Order: sequence, then C-alpha cells, then structure tokens
Amino acid sequence: MTTTAETGQGPAEPIAPEPTDENAWLEDIHGEEQLAWVREQNARTEDLLDGDDYAAVEAGILEVLDSTDRIAMVGKRGGYYYNFWKDQEHPKGLWRRTTWDSYKADEPEWDVLLDIDALAAAEDQEWVFHGATFLRPRDGDDYRHAMIALSPDGGDANCYREFDVATRSFVDPVGGGFDIPTAKGNISWLDADTLLVSSTAAGLPATSSSYARTGVKLRRGQLLDDAERLFEIPEDHMLAMVVHDATPGFERTFAVDYIDFYNRQTWLMQDGRWLAIDVPTDVNISAHRGWLLFRPRNDWEPAGTVHPAGSLLAARFNDWLAGSRELTVLFTPDERTSLQSWSWTRDYLLLNLLRDVSSEIRVLDPSQAGPDGSWASTLLDACPPLHDVNAYAVDDEDSLPGPGDDASLDAAGNDFWLVATGFTTPTTLMRGTLTAASGTPTVVSSHAVVKQSPSFFNDELYEVQQHFATSADGTKVPYFQVAAKDLVLDGRNPTQLSGYGGFEVSRTPAYSGTIGRAWLERRLTGADARGGVYVVANIRGGGEYGPSWHRAALQENRHRAYEDFAAVAKDLVTRGVTSRRHLGCVGGSNGGLLVGNMLTRYPELFGAVSCGVPLLDMRRYTKLSAGYSWIAEYGDPDVPSQWEFIKTFSPYHLLRDGVDYPETFIWTATSDDRVGPVQARKMAARMQAMGIPNVWFHEALEGGHAGASDNRQAAALQARSNHFLWQALAGA
Repeated sequence: MTTTAETGQGPAEPIAPEPTDENAWLEDIHGEEQLAWVREQNARTEDLLDGDDYAAVEAGILEVLDSTDRIAMVGKRGGYYYNFWKDQEHPKGLWRRTTWDSYKADEPEWDVLLDIDALAAAEDQEWVFHGATFLRPRDGDDYRHAMIALSPDGGDANCYREFDVATRSFVDPVGGGFDIPTAKGNISWLDADTLLVSSTAAGLPATSSSYARTGVKLRRGQLLDDAERLFEIPEDHMLAMVVHDATPGFERTFAVDYIDFYNRQTWLMQDGRWLAIDVPTDVNISAHRGWLLFRPRNDWEPAGTVHPAGSLLAARFNDWLAGSRELTVLFTPDERTSLQSWSWTRDYLLLNLLRDVSSEIRVLDPSQAGPDGSWASTLLDACPPLHDVNAYAVDDEDSLPGPGDDASLDAAGNDFWLVATGFTTPTTLMRGTLTAASGTPTVVSSHAVVKQSPSFFNDELYEVQQHFATSADGTKVPYFQVAAKDLVLDGRNPTQLSGYGGFEVSRTPAYSGTIGRAWLERRLTGADARGGVYVVANIRGGGEYGPSWHRAALQENRHRAYEDFAAVAKDLVTRGVTSRRHLGCVGGSNGGLLVGNMLTRYPELFGAVSCGVPLLDMRRYTKLSAGYSWIAEYGDPDVPSQWEFIKTFSPYHLLRDGVDYPETFIWTATSDDRVGPVQARKMAARMQAMGIPNVWFHEALEGGHAGASDNRQAAALQARSNHFLWQALAGA
C-alpha cells in the first residue's frame, strides 16, 4: 500500500520580489559561455598561485594524502574487515578486505575486490566510489552480495550496482542483477531478491530539495518505474526514505519522512500498513533490538515530565507502540556537556560526549538498572584533555570469530573501536572489549592500540590552547589555538581562523598533516622565521554544546554565529596573537556563508578571506541545487517577513562601494550538486565588476561538494587555499 505523509500549513505570505541580478546568466552551470568564463577565471587564479613555493606546498600535501602509512580504517562485516583506500598508484581507490590477524600486522595482506581506477578506464567513466551496502546473509553464510554506490562526477547523485564479492564482479543486469540508474537517493536490502529504493531515477518524483519523494519496492528483474510504490511525501518536504532493519529476531521495515533538516516522522510497517511512531517531529528516534531511543531537539514533556533538548531517553520498543510512555533517562545535558553520538555493542551502549569541546565517553549497561530505572554508567578512561575520542561498536551481532580471528575475540559482540586524535596528536586506532565487573554495576574496558598514524610534521614544537572569547551578547565562545610553543605575542603572526557554525555540526580537535605542513610549519623568509597559527572557533550554530547551541543561531538569530566568529577574531588581536593585516579566515559550504559574512559585515577584521563551495546569494539559494532543504536552517526568502532578516546575512546583497574589503579567494566545483557553483560565480563576478581589488575565483571542473574526487584534486584544492592565505597574510 502507499501512504502519503501530510502536514497542515496555514496561509502563506505573498512572495517577496527578487532584487535585480545582473549575474543571473551564470546560473547555467554547464553553459558554453559560462564555462568559458570559469576557465578564464581559473587561468588568472592559477597564474597568481604559480610562484613562490606553491608547487612544494601542493607536493607536500599530496605526500600526506597518498602516504601508505596512514591508518586504513575498516568496517567489519561477517568474518572480514573492509576498507576503501586511495594512494598515488590508485587515485580513484581500491575496495578491499582482509582478516583480523592480517589487519593487525604492520603490512596487511589485502584482498582487492574492486579497483575503481580499472573500472573507470574500462567503462570510460570517471567513477567515484561512495560506499557499499551488504545484504545480510542467512543460515551462517558470510556476506557476499553488496550494492555499490558510484558517482559519475563526485556529486551526491549515485548509481547503485549489485556486486558479488565471491566472484569479484558486478552481477549482470541481463541475468537479474540490480542496477539503479544515477540519481539522488538511497537503497536498502529487504531480502536477497528485493530492494527498497528511494530515488529520483526513472521518472520517480523529486522534492523541491531535489531528493527522492517516494520509496518503492523493487524486485529482482523488475524495472524501477514498474516497482511498487510504498511511501510518498509532499513535494515541499525534504526527502523520503524506506529502510529495512535485518537484525535477526528484530526484522522491521521503516519509512521516514524527512520534513526538513530537523523534523521527521517515522513509520513502521505492521501487518501490511504503515504505523506512525508517536513522537513529536523534532524528536530523533533510533531502534536497536528491543529498545527505542529518543533525542529531543527541543524540551519535550511526555507524561508530564520535561526532558531538556539534547537528552537521551529509552523505552521498550513494543511497550511504546502499545501506548506506554514510560521513559528511562540515559543522558541529561548541562551547560558544559553535550551528547554527540551513541553506538550499541551487543549488551552495552556507548555515549560519545563533549565537555567544553573535549571528549568524554560513558558506557551504559541496561541490565544494571538503579532504583529510578537509570542504567549503570561507567566513565571510559580514554580521553585526554583537548582531544577528540570516539567509541563505536565493531560488530554488535558478531558471536563467532572470523577467519584468522583469535578464538576469544569479540565472541559476545561487545568489542568496540576507539579512535583518538588531537591537533598535535596523530590519529590512533584502538580495539577494546566491554565486560561487566563481577559483583558490581561497573563495566570494565580493556583496549589496546591496533594502528597509529605517523606524524607528518614536527608536532612536538607546537602546543594546543583553548581560549574563550566574549560575544556581543555576553556569551562565552570557545576556540582552539594551535601555535609554536615559543609564539611571540606581537601581533605579527600569520593566522588562519576556521569555523562552520551551522546544522549542529561540531568542530573538534583533529590531527591534520595538511595544516601542519601547509600552515604551521610554513616559515617567513629572512631573520623572522615564525610559522603560521591555526585557530578553530566553536561558534553558535554548531553542535558543540548540543541543540540549544545550534538553535541559538537559527534563522532570525543567524547573526549570533557571525558575532561569535568576529569576537574570536577580536580576541586574537587583543591577545597579541595577530592583527588585521595578518589575520585570515577560511570556511566551506555553510562555513563559506560564514566567511562571506566576515567579508561583507566585518571587513575591518581580516586581511584575507578564503571562501569555499559557499552559500552567498541567500535570495536565490532555495532555487539552486539542494538549497530548498535548508529553509529550516536559514529561513524562506520567498516569505517577505523572513527575507527581512535573511537579507541581513546574504553576502551577495551586502556588498557596498567604497569599502576596504580584504583580499578574497572564492572556490567551488562545477559538479557540486549540493550547494552548486552558481553562488560562488556570481559573488566573484559582482565583486570584480564593482572594481574591488584582489578578488580571485577558481572552479574545479569535477569533485562534487568536497571539491575533489581524488587525492590529487584534494591536494590542489587545499594548496590553493593555504597558499592564497599565506601570500596575503605573511608579508611585513
């Protein structure tokens, strides 16, 4: 049966008129005249960067990205450990697997399943690998069939092709193999001969956000446009998804109506009908075996008890469906601590927390409940200060060792990965086991190092500090500073300030060989051999302090994120770290909108701005690429009352004559089908037409929203941004 999700809406305001746009012609992404403009801009920018030590910077970054000493992160499926790997010899990558004993070795023996470079050459298509979704095996068999996601250009649109790991080949569609055409969407295995597909291919309808509007059941040998439609959502919602949970003993099929980024309705297939799971749309839910977990984005008051935004709550799955509203509180946030993610092993729940943007991990045991029903909680001793550490299950259903596994390894599905990193600490991968301490509610963790990334710069010369700036409304805003231990506070240090501030995304400490080589270790010529300072601002709009930190900068409050970032910039100057002449900022996507506002609203604070894959034209953003899906974040510019506040943070409309703007580098990608290249093009064109000096533009002709589909492209992109900032900021 087909169910259409519906929501009631009141009468809409009249549509706000659009300002005149002299650069509207650049919205034709693949037009011949438009691409000629792009190539001319690219040549001009490449000429700018083609001096000094640019080639050495790019080569140094590429060496980091191509290093064979990097940790090959793996995902366990059955008895094997799977990895996707890119290096100099395999720029498009290898999908491969190995056994546990082999993986532990310094040089594992990898079984290559799919060579993307060879596939691209054979099919004359620039494929980009976007993952594999396995069919869960039955009756003790190992994982064999997977749907491989391949993008033709690095964008969000993928084709899905069935692959047999036993034969190392795609299953021929003529013989019944699944082959979903390229489009935006998702797939899920229902059984060996049936897929659940959400797609815009084969004429299936799309939402205004350009994502799938329906979910269908596709049987082996059937054409997609003949598939049974199971679920449909209104056109103005963001996307529809239908997925199957194949956990043995807990098999369930769900449909999700993503109304917008922060509201969704989840349905359960029960007796051939869709049953809505009764929670407010702003409460995120997840099911695991017999449990249903809830994380409200706003304060939630079921059954008379208020649970603050960012809490984590649990209920028995079947009890909740039957009408019970009994909830167990698993986590309650405070002003310093937030929940970032969680992961189930077979018997325990791992909570990844941030406390003032440093990691803390707790292990909960549902079998050990206190008098109030709360689960026993144990702090995992694995998180040094000012580091990012994440724990997640290896395989919560694994009950038997795989090929080459130690007989005692992960026999109960309670093993976990632990990934630790910091600005000056190369990433370390550990594996541990959770067990209950005899006679106590404490969970005992034992973990050991499996792999460690090498250092790509002399990290011992640098230190990480955390500071707090005071924003315009008095809010304390944390930021990280990475600099030489002998930093001289004379206001002359070239400083790169990075931020994001949106979509509840947290910026946490992370090791970057690229930043180390291209910025921290880069030295001024002459007697003053100081290097660069790298700063990450944890501004509102992000998720560092949970949903309330994010909600504080939504829509009409967007200015708070920009005030926070400006406050960090001012604090760096006040503390003597840098000065306007030597301070630059960088951001991509929503971070591009952030630094676009620094350019137009706070030009007096910065000497240079690097603005990547950005939103900039906030009057037109809902009509470009996937922009309609972000109305919940920014507001709807077609509604006059909302355009009134949106226009205050639309950089394209804030440019003014007679302003001393910082040097500006705007970069994007033709194949970006999420934000798209249009807004970047128009901003650069308008600035240049206004006679604003030192405005540079570059558009990668492939690479998607990341701006790069292989290490070579990634190195060029990162080198361009870092080299531009260094040229602009490192002078006397």
